[in-house]
Amino acid sequence: MTLLDTKTTSVIADTISSSDETQDTRYYLEEYFKQRPALNADIATDENSNAAAHLARNLANRDFEVLGANMTTALVTFSATNAGIVLTTATADNDAAVICPHLDTNQSAWTNTNWGTENQVEWIASIKTGASVATTGYWAGLKLTNTEVIATDADQAYFRYNTDDENTTWHVITSNNGTDTDTDTSVTVAANTQYKLQIKVDAARVARFYINDVLVYTSAALKNDIDLIPYIGVIELVITTASDLIVNYEKISRILFE
Repeated sequence: MTLLDTKTTSVIADTISSSDETQDTRYYLEEYFKQRPALNADIATDENSNAAAHLARNLANRDFEVLGANMTTALVTFSATNAGIVLTTATADNDAAVICPHLDTNQSAWTNTNWGTENQVEWIASIKTGASVATTGYWAGLKLTNTEVIATDADQAYFRYNTDDENTTWHVITSNNGTDTDTDTSVTVAANTQYKLQIKVDAARVARFYINDVLVYTSAALKNDIDLIPYIGVIELVITTASDLIVNYEKISRILFE
């Protein structure tokens, strides 16, 4: 095998599903955050704007943005110790840092491709918790909106941790047409800890949740034909303290045709 062949094989093996027979029947996107996500306003800046705004536009990630209460572009940095980016909140109660694909029309395939419950979607993210997980909330997965609040989205499938709810472990949240299920996975959320989070939705719309490649929950069927969006966020739950989260990468795939 040539060096080129070895490299090609390695790339295929690193996709969400490495089975050769699925490569031609699924559509894949992967994001390793080679460019720093910024506020939507940065990428939406007119090309004829001032030099600083023009530079911010050129530096901004073309597929992902950040948002949240009191969030700024400056609160997103490249990690000095890990591969990936660091999301840091501001310091007021309920300040949040959320990363999501650009929601603008025709800006990115990450949102302009439908990730429907009927499309056998698979999603993976690698994250690392901050130096403290006290007074903090994390959420990651497939939702309709960016909030970590369970009751907001009528349909969703995501991982959640929130110390306001006295959580010490990852919980799995699924919702079907407004009926919510909150399941304790018994997997402890610890400081400075790496977690690989994965959701696989099968042809029957049953979602399976994995933490570090271990199955932790299998849902009932999700509602049919609901297009979901990948979100990852961190929220600070007391005043004067910032919370942070490292995001190493995100991957998503679906069948080509439903």
